[in-house]
Amino acid sequence: MHVRHLTVSDFRSYTTAELPLEPGVTTLVGLNGQGKTNLVEAIGYLATLSSHRVSTDQPLVRFGAEQAVIRGAVVRDGRETMLELEVNPGRANRARLGRSPVSRPRDVLGTLRTVLFAPEDLALVKGDPSERRRFLDDLLVARQPRWAGVRSDYDRALKQRNALLKSAQPLLRKGSRRRPPSRPVDEPVDDARASALHTLDVWNDHLAAVGSQLLYARLRLLRDLGPYLAKAYDEVSAGQSDARASYKSSLRESAAASLAAGEVPEIEALRAELLATFEEVRDKEVERGISLVGPHRDDLVLSLGELPAKGYASHGESWSFALGLKLAAYQLLRHDLGEDPVLILDDVFAELDTGRRERLAAMVADCEQVLITAAVDADVPKSLVGQTFTVTLGEVARRG
Repeated sequence: MHVRHLTVSDFRSYTTAELPLEPGVTTLVGLNGQGKTNLVEAIGYLATLSSHRVSTDQPLVRFGAEQAVIRGAVVRDGRETMLELEVNPGRANRARLGRSPVSRPRDVLGTLRTVLFAPEDLALVKGDPSERRRFLDDLLVARQPRWAGVRSDYDRALKQRNALLKSAQPLLRKGSRRRPPSRPVDEPVDDARASALHTLDVWNDHLAAVGSQLLYARLRLLRDLGPYLAKAYDEVSAGQSDARASYKSSLRESAAASLAAGEVPEIEALRAELLATFEEVRDKEVERGISLVGPHRDDLVLSLGELPAKGYASHGESWSFALGLKLAAYQLLRHDLGEDPVLILDDVFAELDTGRRERLAAMVADCEQVLITAAVDADVPKSLVGQTFTVTLGEVARRG
């Protein structure tokens, strides 16, 4: 799999830009702020429908423009497919595959697969749990695009359940006789409470049904990823530090302990455990007006030996761990799909010492397509030979 050509219109700093690509290594060289990262960000967006730099679409559209357009010619097994996305902040984005519109943008997921590593990924080790949850879920979707629909269903159910917990708080608190403004004034308080509890049970069932699927998929993914992670970390760091990742669940203590130990229960068992935990924490959830249990509250615990990486790993070890996670994801996708995703290394080599640079270069040398951004040529190991583009103030020029 590789991208043969990229076109962007009104994307970030570009009014328009063309980038011809080929298999092997392509390096984009330019000082900070010149627009090189914008181009690989566009390729990442084609693959994932999201940016590795921002959480909303508005910054992706050039100031003064209404929409951005990204087009990529993707070659798989010798066949070329044109993938096009319209980014419309405040409105629904649109997508085309082979020049034909698709009903939902997520229907194009899987056409292009990328693994992108950037300085922002240090947050996988040092940042909040949301960063690690996103890593797992993005890899799930890259592995099997249908999980995008499950994630969307879970987010919708969670939003509805949280809205209910907040609106029905006056009724559901122990000893409370208050009626929420949304209930009829002539409705008895006991009837209103019974109705709210019934509705909460309905959303419990829905959230547990979808949440158990997502939790099961994460646990299986983590089990499969483990061996690749240990190997990738050792290769990057040139040592043996027993890099591991375990799942930290918001379920009841005994269930959480078994998941942390690597067990992967069946979906129905996870669903029953979610429902039981909902019952156990109901008073706390009502008091706070928010859902306290489920995949949205879980975390990934990264460890080096017996110590957690967060707070104990050195800066170099943290870089190696974050890089190891992304390289492990690459190797897992390569194994599962029987083809290489596009590997993107955005301003990575400048952050690594000489040893890690050379080892990383050796690890990616056999990838079908590697896209690299760097501020100066000296940042990129000489062993990574390929075509080079200079990016200056949004102008892209091929050398040679």
